[in-house]
Amino acid sequence: MNNYKKEWLYNVKGDILSSMLVAIALIPEAIGFSILAGVNPMVGLYASFLISIITAIAGATPGMISAATGAMALIFVSLVKNYGIDYLFIATILTGIIQILLGFFNFSYIMRFIPRSVMTGFVNSLAILIFSAQLPHFKGASIQMYLLVVVGLLIIYLLPKFSDKIPSALVAIIALSAFTILTNSDVKTVGDMGELTTALPKFYIPFELINMETLKIVLPYSMSLAVVGLLESLLTSSIICDMNDIKVNSNRECVGQGLANIVTGMFGGMAGCAMLGQSLINVTSGGKKRLSSLLAGVFLIILIFLLNPFVTRIPIAALVAVMVVVSINTFEWESLKNLKIMPVADSLVMLITIVSVVFTHNLAKGVFVGILISKLIFVAKISKINVDSNLSNCKTKRDYIVSGQVFFASVMDFVNYFDYKEDVKEVNIDFSNAKVWDDSAVGAIDKIIDKYKNKDIKVNINGLNDECKSLIKNLTVHPCLKKTA
Repeated sequence: MNNYKKEWLYNVKGDILSSMLVAIALIPEAIGFSILAGVNPMVGLYASFLISIITAIAGATPGMISAATGAMALIFVSLVKNYGIDYLFIATILTGIIQILLGFFNFSYIMRFIPRSVMTGFVNSLAILIFSAQLPHFKGASIQMYLLVVVGLLIIYLLPKFSDKIPSALVAIIALSAFTILTNSDVKTVGDMGELTTALPKFYIPFELINMETLKIVLPYSMSLAVVGLLESLLTSSIICDMNDIKVNSNRECVGQGLANIVTGMFGGMAGCAMLGQSLINVTSGGKKRLSSLLAGVFLIILIFLLNPFVTRIPIAALVAVMVVVSINTFEWESLKNLKIMPVADSLVMLITIVSVVFTHNLAKGVFVGILISKLIFVAKISKINVDSNLSNCKTKRDYIVSGQVFFASVMDFVNYFDYKEDVKEVNIDFSNAKVWDDSAVGAIDKIIDKYKNKDIKVNINGLNDECKSLIKNLTVHPCLKKTA
């Protein structure tokens, strides 16, 4: 009972106020992502409503907002264009099933392989994308649009100096909306982005399309959606947990996201995942608990159905001001100062991640590139190997002492360290300060033995630990080495 209160009822006022702001900010994004995917705006709105509520209950991260997202919408584009919206619903349901399975198989384990430089690049690139997404709103805009954005920014930044009882971003949206409505200003509004109906989502599964042929079509899309969705959700969860100083079960987050997508697909919505931008709006506006995530979905549907006339008249300028502030607050400015003192490799990985995300407009692809580059750099660092040699007193034996990691990336240098032309009868290779990791390493040892064998030089392998001995015994082609190991 105490845990229930802690997760739901310890921050009621802050959760209610922040969720109102999030609900308002979700509307244009959900509409925009729907248009991007080539479907009716209500598909994205239904998804945002259902996913937000279900992840609040079944997910793991209090205060995190999940809804329809741009990264997921981009994957749907070709599917909807080539096969139609019914395939989108099937792909969404299958995405949820795959995510639940990945949760049970400990997919969150992958998070420990994402370095901090990639995380920083992810956050900074998202900030850039959020800001750049606001720029099209200024195309052909009147001076009034610019003035409204400036006034909105002033309200958001100055109001907290006098009072922080109500989120300043929410005040900015209400104030600018009231002004444009009372003055009948000719500015672009939420209603201009797409028609908002007042029909509740209905249960619908296109059973007639569910067959092996359809599965072959949607499975590649669903696999991509599942991985992209979980990657963004787990990255966002990690950031929100750091901000709120909490720990969560990441595999539960995978299952919660999957369950949300299954239900969403059954009720006419598109697959979604966690949204870092909206989650940051929620947390920085005072939303800390599950109640804020739940109410964000509830207020979203209330705004659409009960306050439809008002919502459609919210000026885009107000939402642009909010998102500009979010982008500024999201960007880790300290990372720019640290570029000079950070290791060159870390700075490079962060910058590559940012460029990759901004260039592809896909957070998941950018993160994958960042992880790949960071791993290549890491492999290059640990592949440095050293082999010292000395001639014994009898001058018929050569001792080699290997230091470092012997694996696929270091075997070429390892093999080249040995002198196969010297006039000795016996060679001792000491692995006390080294470790043999893989088949490539065993193959390199076999190659060294073969080269010395051609010269009638005996090779002794010493200093192997039990793990290395077992590996060599299983993989070597030399019977004598099997006995040694």
